Amino acid sequence: MTLLTPHARWLATGFWPTALASLLAACLCAPVLSLFISALGANTQQWMHLIGFVIPDAALTTLLLLTGVGIVVVLLGTGAAWLVTAFQFPGRKVLAWALLLPLAVPTYVVAYSYLDLLHPLGPVQSVLRAALGLSSPRELRLPDIRSMLGAILILGSVLYPYVYLSARHMFLTQPANLIEAARGLGHGPVSLFWRVALPMARPAIVVGTTLALLETLNDVGASEFLGLQTLTVAVYSTWITRSDLAGAAYIALFMLVLVLGLSALERHARRQQRFINTDQSRPMQAQPLKRWQGLLASLFCLLPVLAGFVIPVLHLGWQAAVRLEQAGAVSGLLKDATLNTVLISLAVTLCTVLGGLLLAWAARSWTTRRRASLGQRLARTATIGYALPGTVLALGLLAPFALIDDLASVLSESLFQTTTGLWLLGTSAGLILACTLRLLAVASGSLEAGFARIPLAFDQLARSLGHSPLGVLLRVDLPLLKPALFSAALLVFVETMKELPITLLLRPLNVETLATWLYGEAARGTYEEGAIAALLIILVSLIPVILLTRTQTQYKKKQTLKPTVPVSP
Repeated sequence: MTLLTPHARWLATGFWPTALASLLAACLCAPVLSLFISALGANTQQWMHLIGFVIPDAALTTLLLLTGVGIVVVLLGTGAAWLVTAFQFPGRKVLAWALLLPLAVPTYVVAYSYLDLLHPLGPVQSVLRAALGLSSPRELRLPDIRSMLGAILILGSVLYPYVYLSARHMFLTQPANLIEAARGLGHGPVSLFWRVALPMARPAIVVGTTLALLETLNDVGASEFLGLQTLTVAVYSTWITRSDLAGAAYIALFMLVLVLGLSALERHARRQQRFINTDQSRPMQAQPLKRWQGLLASLFCLLPVLAGFVIPVLHLGWQAAVRLEQAGAVSGLLKDATLNTVLISLAVTLCTVLGGLLLAWAARSWTTRRRASLGQRLARTATIGYALPGTVLALGLLAPFALIDDLASVLSESLFQTTTGLWLLGTSAGLILACTLRLLAVASGSLEAGFARIPLAFDQLARSLGHSPLGVLLRVDLPLLKPALFSAALLVFVETMKELPITLLLRPLNVETLATWLYGEAARGTYEEGAIAALLIILVSLIPVILLTRTQTQYKKKQTLKPTVPVSP
């Protein structure tokens, strides 16, 4: 048998996946480079106008919104995670999974619902005036939901599950002996939480909070509906309303600073994090609460579920029923938007899963090396797209897409005497590619986790039997990756259905999706037709949430049924 040098072995096994992954990583870095080039096109007068009148107010609004949402999601997510993990109270088992339901509702859908629900002529204020014998909205008017406080409460009630998920996992995995030792030293429930449980869960809480803040920064629909001029809304309005690409790119670069700051904060919180195998430790046992304490715990966990899921969904269902009763059927335009959404989502899912599989395969091809491999570093590059707000990513892709369209047209005209036109910016191809780049991290992360469960000995054995690297992937790895592939495809499909910022900027003319249809209906104030689109988005988004709750339940049962193993001193 011929022995290969390390260089030859890399050419035989790792060259092609790494080369293809490098090309994909270059595509991910192109939008950032394009933003810098586009921003240089702004003249001094434009810069002075942006610095003096646009960026300061938008940046202050964005920072206030991020601070408020961060406080709300930490309080709701951490508090609810600790209560359902450490205590027994009425409705605990149902609330433990119900607290994940707001993940199925996009922020702009909840804002859309509350705008109609709390409008001066909406059902809530109309019922209150009728109960008090008042006839005019001037006689009774609740505080306007279109405010900073309203946006903070609405976004916080939808995004807290990011913190809840990560914090609850940490609380579930904390060994019981630590909790029992703290109780033996005289710590009560409050001291136990602040001095033992919370410090161990702090890195996970920061990670969940960072994800929630990135989603807040990515939001454009809810912020605009609620009257906030955030940086994301400023980018959108500068490009769409004023057709100022250079100015929009300049604001987008300022947003990148916030993204890098949030990422640095998350890394700083995890700098000393260490993982310890606690498989042999007993999980923490929930303690029963007194009657009034249990009722307060139930109320605390129930309120975010009502605010972030139950109330908006019931209101949208009522509005959809009213629309169907009036019209008798769904409009043809809404059917076309639904079909467009499904087709685009399927195309994005196919491209993203294939790209994620390529990145995960590249990371695995060098995984036997002691240092982080080139493939693994390229796989980490995939997270750039998901960290970038959708508006920033779409804006950064405009110039590269236009350049590719021009080159393709010139090449086609020289070879075939015909032009290709705008085959990226003029069709759904550009939208599909942009969504693929943003969601690549979702697919690659899921598939890397799937690859980690496949022993390397399987691949090495197949290679020793004469299979090529591609043959090993197709005949050995892919059959074992089916659960990870399904999970990645489902997550990408749902995220594409909910995507609004990229779709608003890159969709072709006269092409509507459910998200853009809802955005347009909210802008026109016609809520009944938009309610049907919102319900369709929520129904599809519920599928991964249901699977996630089943996973959480199975993990809890596994931890509870795990036998106790005595630990030697």
